[in-house]
Amino acid sequence: MADAKISMYLPPNVNPTQAAIAYGCRALPKLNEELQSDDLLTRQQALMALCDLMHDPEHVYTAISIGCLESLKALLKDTNDLVRIKTTEVLCIMATHNVGREGFLEHNVIQALSFLLSDAQPACRENLYTAFKHLAQLPAGALGIVNSGLIPSLVWKLQREEEEIQVLLLDTLAACLTEDATEALASRAVPFLKEKLLSTNCDIRSKAARTLIAVSVPPEGKVQVWQHDVIPILVHLLKDRDEEVQANAAGALMNATVTTEGKYAALDVEATRPLLQLLTSSLSKARLNAIKALTMLAEAPEGRKLLQPHVATFRALEEDFSPAVQRAAQIAIRVIEWKP
Repeated sequence: MADAKISMYLPPNVNPTQAAIAYGCRALPKLNEELQSDDLLTRQQALMALCDLMHDPEHVYTAISIGCLESLKALLKDTNDLVRIKTTEVLCIMATHNVGREGFLEHNVIQALSFLLSDAQPACRENLYTAFKHLAQLPAGALGIVNSGLIPSLVWKLQREEEEIQVLLLDTLAACLTEDATEALASRAVPFLKEKLLSTNCDIRSKAARTLIAVSVPPEGKVQVWQHDVIPILVHLLKDRDEEVQANAAGALMNATVTTEGKYAALDVEATRPLLQLLTSSLSKARLNAIKALTMLAEAPEGRKLLQPHVATFRALEEDFSPAVQRAAQIAIRVIEWKP
């Protein structure tokens, strides 16, 4: 008869780096206690377990209600690199849920995260910026970032971070500047974004142009786009190989050409030709932005004269499947055919 032997090895599919999760409603309170432990391994294991649990919004709600955010805020100052990385990862996952984003605002997590903007660990910074990107999707979250005074720092970081993080920063800035672009304009955001328009990375070009759309909404933004000679670069990007870049460049031109100086700067570099070509783009956003930019140019006598032979093209767009494109085409026709 064979003797029973107890294996010295862990059973399969058991992760020794993750804390054992208590049963039922005791799970998250126990993990919250372990987050506050003096033992490094206990803190690390609890964070590993939380990374799995925070994908469920119900768990996020419970974690916030029992004070996990306060424990996580404290761990952002931990001297151990792995603890900070996993803490920002937990917060990043929480920020993908609306309840998590609202919790960030209620518990002042934005300010706590801001202390890691210059953390030595790239993974830590990437998690942080991803959390900010998710938070900025909520208008109140974008405004929370603005009100925290972080916009100058984010603009400054845009020049120094690696490309993957630059993409996250541009997403965050685009959302935040839609709420308020004042601090960004005072922090030389326009010349920094101008440089990003020349990037070899199409994601960065596209998102830089999208951020310029937001920054050029206020009058001062329109003036700065013209003063820093950004308009010729935007016109060049209308012929970019990436359609998103084209669409966002047209959107930035749409705002920049509201001013008289912007109109003539665009006309001087023959912006009407590539904008007219965008009217047949497969992206409705590109068609819409191009129509609106051309409408701005048609307000100048020289622009109106250039566009009069193309009225038939705009009439065809009155039948576009996008109602927004239809309305924009109708307005464009009225402006182009207007006679003093």
